[in-house]
Amino acid sequence: MALYRALLRLYPAPFRAEYGDEMGAIFARRLRDATGTLQKLAVWGEALVDVAVNAGRAHGDILRQDLAFTARTLRRSPGFALTAVVVSALGIGATTAAFSITDHVLFRPLPFVKPDRLVRLWQDQGGYGHTDISPANYRDWKRMSRSFEEMGAFGGQAYNLAGDGEPERVEGQWVTTEVLRILGVRPALGRAFGPEDDGPGAPATIVLGYGLWQARFGGEASVLGRQVLVDGAPHVVIGVMPSSFHFPNRDAELWISKTFVDADFADRTDTYIFAVGRLKEGVSLEQARAEMRLVAAHLERAFPVENARTGVTVDRLRDQLSPEARLLPLALLGAAACVLLIACTNLTNLLLVRAMVRRKELAVRTALGAGRERLVRQLLTESLLLALAGGGLGVLIALSATPVLARLVPQALPIPEMPSMDFRILAFALVLTAATGIAFGVFPALRACGHAGAKGLQEGSRAGVGGRRERTRSALVVAEVTASVVLLVSCGLLLRALWRVQTVDPGFRADGVLTLRTALPQPRYAATATRARLYARVLSEVRALPGVSDAGFVSGLPMVMRGGLWGVVVPGEANEPGSAPPAAARFVTPGFLATLGIPLRAGRDIRDSDTREAPFVAVVSASLARRHWPGQDPIGRRFQFGPAGPREVVGVAGDVRVRGLERASEPQVYLSHLQVADGAIIGYTPKDLAIRAAGDPWALLPSVRAIVRRADPQQPISDVRLLSDIVEAETAPRRIQVRVLAAFAAVALLLAAVGLHGLLSFAVSSRGQEIGVRIALGARSADILSMVLREALQMAAVGLVLGLVLAYTAGRGMEALLAGVRPADVATLLAATGLCALMTLAGSLLPALRAIRVNPIEVMRSE
Repeated sequence: MALYRALLRLYPAPFRAEYGDEMGAIFARRLRDATGTLQKLAVWGEALVDVAVNAGRAHGDILRQDLAFTARTLRRSPGFALTAVVVSALGIGATTAAFSITDHVLFRPLPFVKPDRLVRLWQDQGGYGHTDISPANYRDWKRMSRSFEEMGAFGGQAYNLAGDGEPERVEGQWVTTEVLRILGVRPALGRAFGPEDDGPGAPATIVLGYGLWQARFGGEASVLGRQVLVDGAPHVVIGVMPSSFHFPNRDAELWISKTFVDADFADRTDTYIFAVGRLKEGVSLEQARAEMRLVAAHLERAFPVENARTGVTVDRLRDQLSPEARLLPLALLGAAACVLLIACTNLTNLLLVRAMVRRKELAVRTALGAGRERLVRQLLTESLLLALAGGGLGVLIALSATPVLARLVPQALPIPEMPSMDFRILAFALVLTAATGIAFGVFPALRACGHAGAKGLQEGSRAGVGGRRERTRSALVVAEVTASVVLLVSCGLLLRALWRVQTVDPGFRADGVLTLRTALPQPRYAATATRARLYARVLSEVRALPGVSDAGFVSGLPMVMRGGLWGVVVPGEANEPGSAPPAAARFVTPGFLATLGIPLRAGRDIRDSDTREAPFVAVVSASLARRHWPGQDPIGRRFQFGPAGPREVVGVAGDVRVRGLERASEPQVYLSHLQVADGAIIGYTPKDLAIRAAGDPWALLPSVRAIVRRADPQQPISDVRLLSDIVEAETAPRRIQVRVLAAFAAVALLLAAVGLHGLLSFAVSSRGQEIGVRIALGARSADILSMVLREALQMAAVGLVLGLVLAYTAGRGMEALLAGVRPADVATLLAATGLCALMTLAGSLLPALRAIRVNPIEVMRSE
């Protein structure tokens, strides 16, 4: 019988109280009358089915009654219902949108087959961290390792795509035939690369991205087998990848099959490729790392000069994020959680106040026989219904906010920019909604029903204003103020960090410079003289345009081309094998430094006379001169610079932040584009054109396009941008982050002010008799005003102190995003304190004014 009594607990309490004993007696009699084990089992089976069916019906009947009653109640108080729904929608919407971004970036599996077994491999140069891989080392890693099912190589490159329309510059990737097979994604059309595309005599093939297929080829299936020109060479289209496929990042729009030849393996220090692999089943990441450490040690012994201090790093493909990129969505989620906390405390306060208003109604229902459980269930139904309405509106808010937040998704990940609002996100929103309705509805319901007996019928107008209940609602307001201060300080710290980053001198003048890319295809422009003729013609005509003060070509613009490192060896300096300090190489045309406004500290610039027949020269940055010739005149000094060979310093230029405003940059070496052998260092040939103009740089674009078209009708122009836009793009993620947090902080401040206003309004209304008596006994308006404001200031002061402490802790946790700003930044803390004071004043002013207008006679009559 104990088991049956436990089953009866599935029924609602009122049902058990009325019918439980009778049902228990009937079951006991049936069980007693049953003969044999089978009959007893049949009785138990019927009882289980009966309880399951009828308990569900009983709960359904009560739920229908509660929903109907809640609907009638909320229709009588639409202001309360609307406020509760909007408050919960703001919290749920903000948190859902933030979670969708965090899940998309950090937790959701990559869109590949068994993505947890995919890894990236890097060379680990002692002192310089992860670097690209040389083809020779890649070949040996692949041959000597046993931890991988397959290993493939790839590299990024932009291509000139011609055929079926105007020539176009397209971002792409060359890949070995294993790469697409390792990722395991089937093409939406055609096939991926296979063995037939590998080898020296294999035909040149290409796989298109879905967006490029739609935009350039109209989404036609007949594109398969079509021949297109890629950098002037014919390639056959063999497949189209699905729209969800991105590798290694969102920029890639096509993939070209790559086959290494013997010449690629000649220089083990020539690092320019990347590698991806798939771990074998049963092989852990740590086992693969241990094996690759052994492989790297073996190669270092075999090649002590080329592979000196060269290790291997193996990371999961999912883990290609910097600490700052990882911290950004987590900080966003934390800010949204603060908004949700404030919204929920506001909702709890609303429900508490509403329950106090309805205390006589609840007392009457109790006197008529309603149990405490029944009343709690009714109030919980009301809070859940409000939370569900708020959750539905919150999902719409999240859908509207996600496109803005999606700009925070790192470009480096092979995922779409926009997270999908799929079952995971909807399930999260549903759980969050239910948790909000239950967690912050239970407490007001229990508190309201705790005094719903006969005592509730006897309460006067001052009931519910006792110290304990006031303290509860005051604590909730303090929690709101605390969370608001945390958001305010966090937003202020990030804003200060943004200002600090924006004041960093990039080393050049970005205003008034138009930039564009004219990447010259190989092998048509493999000869240095051929390229020089094009540069000379384009530059002479561009410099003749009205308003143009100078123009120049460069291998890669600052903050666009961030790498290109070669070792610097100075005669007489002692360096361990493989440890030559690096510098970034830039091949330029004369006038490039003047175009960007990079100051020349000493010596001269690159000249047209710096050809292969003249001494090989270089202009070095001031940091390189200080590092190798401190306190000496660097002009005339000689050094060995990677594959560029020996050079003589003829000029010293100012330092430039080529890696961005927040990262330290290696010293720069500027080399003449004419001092290059035919077919050598193709990746470093000048391709970015910079033009400085006195007026609007955009007005020059049609003329520049015409100049390039006359010089080479097949040469496309791409990446047209102002240099100032390139610099501003460095702080774009920070600006978006600050705007989002500022929006969250503004919502938090508004909700905290509303919560403070609601609490004080209810307190003034409940204490009307007391205030009237005070006024009747001679209290001045200033005394009443100070009484109300003092209560508000006390709550705000407690919340401010707690908020500042928590904000400092939060600032310590996100120091990676603060660009050197201290978590205890005085200006930020003072600004947050001032805004908190304004919020307190805004939330308490109307209740305080209402208090001084209390009429003692009217209050006495109403009592």
